[in-house]
Amino acid sequence: MFENFRKLQLLWLAIILALGLIIAVKAGTGAMAKDKITVTGSAYQIVKSDSARLEIVINARKPNKQAAYNTVKAQIPVVKKYLEDKGIKDIEVNTSNGYYSYRYTPNGNVTNDIDYYNLSQSIVIKSDDVEKIKEISVDIQSLLDKGIDINVMRPEYFYSGLADLKIKLLQDASVDAKERAAAMLKATHNKPGKIQSVQMGVFQITPVDSTNVSDMGINDTSTVDKKVTAVANVVFRIK
Repeated sequence: MFENFRKLQLLWLAIILALGLIIAVKAGTGAMAKDKITVTGSAYQIVKSDSARLEIVINARKPNKQAAYNTVKAQIPVVKKYLEDKGIKDIEVNTSNGYYSYRYTPNGNVTNDIDYYNLSQSIVIKSDDVEKIKEISVDIQSLLDKGIDINVMRPEYFYSGLADLKIKLLQDASVDAKERAAAMLKATHNKPGKIQSVQMGVFQITPVDSTNVSDMGINDTSTVDKKVTAVANVVFRIK
């Protein structure tokens, strides 16, 4: 009986030791998981576009292709002179595009009879004077008074310093992440230590007053003034 009691004691001792080992492993794992903190930092800067692009399309609708072509051919120099008088030097005349429109029967069925030919001629201008492009995008409609049928696309504005700015903003976003981590750890009397990893988020280039974000990033070209925002997810050691 004494032997059985001793065996029972040994069994309980083994169980207790096993449980203690499990608890110790879990405690150690938990400590390792808790000695890091992940924080998202952000930074932004307002920039002004330093170049712009504008597309102008001359349209002609004539009974046949030759007549449409002759009309556009005669109007291109008029448009170019207007642009040159405005101080625009970078003027690109692209390939024209055209198609036939066919007559319809009274009941709405299309026929093989040509009604007229549509021709469109794209002219693209570029300039470092973004305000000049903005002005032209509105004023060029005055060519309608000369009988020129034109469509003006929305101007596109660009900032050439994005590559360098992105590097700076990522640095600032990492600093912001560390400041946030410090604020979060202050109550526990800890501080953020060395960076363990950094994951760069997508850049958001938006109008200044926009709050839009996208998982794919935004690259706004519709406004002269832009807000460039960077996000960094940083993992710090806790010390």
